[in-house]
Amino acid sequence: MQENFETKLENQFVEFIQAEMQQDLAHDMNHVFRVVKTAKTLCEREEASLEIVLPAAYLHDCFSFPKNHPERAKSSQVAADKAVEFLASIGYPSQYFEAIHHAIVAHSFSANIKPETLEAQIVQDADRLDALGAIGIARCIQVSSNLGVSLYDAQDPFSTGRELNDRKYTIDHFYTKLFKLKDTMNTVSAKVEAEKRTHYMEAYLEQLGTEI
Repeated sequence: MQENFETKLENQFVEFIQAEMQQDLAHDMNHVFRVVKTAKTLCEREEASLEIVLPAAYLHDCFSFPKNHPERAKSSQVAADKAVEFLASIGYPSQYFEAIHHAIVAHSFSANIKPETLEAQIVQDADRLDALGAIGIARCIQVSSNLGVSLYDAQDPFSTGRELNDRKYTIDHFYTKLFKLKDTMNTVSAKVEAEKRTHYMEAYLEQLGTEI
């Protein structure tokens, strides 16, 4: 992509997202910008098509059902449909539509759809990396606090003698989901970054343990 053309497109993507995206504590414009930044880096390292990765990364959350909605798993399908419709309206090259659509559908954890292309793998990796590291810790605590979830069980904070329950304790979510994400990464570059971010989170829990 030529630099000026890319900047113009990004401005259009941001304008669309700001108008359409239902933002919450875990999925806001800053989340989008971080996913785009990571996706660009992965795209360059993995030698993928930016023409597919860029719009998919920007538009991946242009629609989402509320977190506890019964059709939450269908959010990425609706988002993909909306994204392609928008791209068609601004004259984006239609030969990329199918690949962009798939990348957006497959990014979702709850949809449980395997990314079949390198570009879809990159968008999924970029989105999941944003749930790890320093940002991952902050997002987890923000969302849990908003739902009225306690940080930890005072009697057994790291669940050594009880079943994990991330609906009651924030720290449990590290074990039920977040620490497992590194094993779901697709690209080599994302695997390396996920390991680094996961180690940071493990160190956080070690420090937390010494304080409580």
